[in-house]
Amino acid sequence: MPTGVSQSERTFLANRATGHIGLSVAAAGGVTRRARVDEHGSLRVRFPNSSGDALEGVIVNTGGGMTGGDRFTVDMAVGEGAHLVAGTAAAEKIYRSSGPAAEMNVTLKVAASGRLAWLPQETILFDRVKLARRIEVDVADGGSLIMAEAVVFGRAAMGEALNEGSFSDRWRVRLGGKLVYADTARLDGGIAAQLGRRAVANGGIAMATVLIVPGAEAALEQVRAVGDTFAAEVGISAWNGIAVARLVAPDGAALRRDLIAVLAALGTSVPRLWLQ
Repeated sequence: MPTGVSQSERTFLANRATGHIGLSVAAAGGVTRRARVDEHGSLRVRFPNSSGDALEGVIVNTGGGMTGGDRFTVDMAVGEGAHLVAGTAAAEKIYRSSGPAAEMNVTLKVAASGRLAWLPQETILFDRVKLARRIEVDVADGGSLIMAEAVVFGRAAMGEALNEGSFSDRWRVRLGGKLVYADTARLDGGIAAQLGRRAVANGGIAMATVLIVPGAEAALEQVRAVGDTFAAEVGISAWNGIAVARLVAPDGAALRRDLIAVLAALGTSVPRLWLQ
């Protein structure tokens, strides 16, 4: 414990949740198997099913959510020829904080000829939330990744609005060791007012990013071909050998419908837990 810390601060720090998952998978005989599983704190990973040559990993937060001062890390590595589909058992809820931010750090590595689908369910932010998230992705030449991250600001269906808070989201993506995508989003203070701006979300309270590595014009055409089925706004672009789709919707339900449609157009099925 650091020196110069008050008793109340010591009590606060002692009651913060931590969680870590370190998972690496490898191909053996055409089937993907666990090579290393490292679990600490309130995070667990379970393997309910395999589909063909793919291994399915489901992350469970036994703490039931996150709040200020909690620190979670997820580190996943997919070996050559291995295929992993990873997600979460439920939406991750981030509650209000009167102190420091909750921290989520995700590192994804994919070796040559490896395939990773990173498909967690939504992150739901509550009023006066504080969350800092960092996502680091490293895909080797010949590897492939599709990932979708969705964020919902408040729970409209429950009459719970997010008015104020802090949300920082930093992504860095490398392909063949070269930085091909760098994106940092930050909302501070009156988040509801900021989301209401036309150039931000035009009143939408749910948004998602889908990243396809490698991604090219074919991905654009596949998504645009189903554009008339979307409930809200979806845009997709390709550059630097990747494709990125952005989604904004008026609520979480509309966002989920559009996100499932985008992934289906790209040939990816969501984990079964999304549909339960």
